[in-house]
Amino acid sequence: AILSAARCTLWAIDRDPAAIRRGHALQSELRAQEGETRLHMIHGGFGDMQALLQARHVPAIDGVVLDLGVSSFQLDEVERGFSFRTDGPLDMRMDDTGPTAADIVNTMAESDLADVIYEYGEERLSRRVARAIVAARAQAPILTTFQLADIIRSVVPADRSGIDPATRSFQGIRIHVNDELGQIASGLDQALGLLAPGGRLVVVSFHSLEDRLVKQALNRAAGRLPAP
Repeated sequence: AILSAARCTLWAIDRDPAAIRRGHALQSELRAQEGETRLHMIHGGFGDMQALLQARHVPAIDGVVLDLGVSSFQLDEVERGFSFRTDGPLDMRMDDTGPTAADIVNTMAESDLADVIYEYGEERLSRRVARAIVAARAQAPILTTFQLADIIRSVVPADRSGIDPATRSFQGIRIHVNDELGQIASGLDQALGLLAPGGRLVVVSFHSLEDRLVKQALNRAAGRLPAP
């Protein structure tokens, strides 16, 4: 949409190798249509955008779009283990490095697990969930999304909202696995530092934790909050 709306060069940063592959396919299409490509794919986290762009001799940019959180592609890929609606390996990684969600739920101390689920998932019954996970893993390793979802549902009652009881805990674990909030905070600061005069920053957020970081970064940039 951006490339069709403006005659510009687009640097697309994503840490998901599958997203990079889709981007390369789009690059080939654009090259066939235009004889060149204005799309450049960069494998990495947008929290490192300054170093990634400077390594490619891009000192400033006219606009940044940050699309936060998990993508629909990731949710639909059963083998990625992001969704509790299909049974898959308990992975949840946006890239292919670092501990998986299975590693976290099977090894993390109960108190730390409760903190992760409470702070990143905003699940008020986090201690109950953590206790149930620790009890279940003592009987057998928790290796699939259905296993984890069933454990959570056994201690978190459904409410009138219609939201699945596993939603908040899955969000909290996923955010921890991928250090999503750390990436967002770094990405926002670096994006603001890279913008040319008159440049625009657009952020697509999904939940209140992301919203809070965006507002804090913009308020700091406007001088309404002190630097961290």
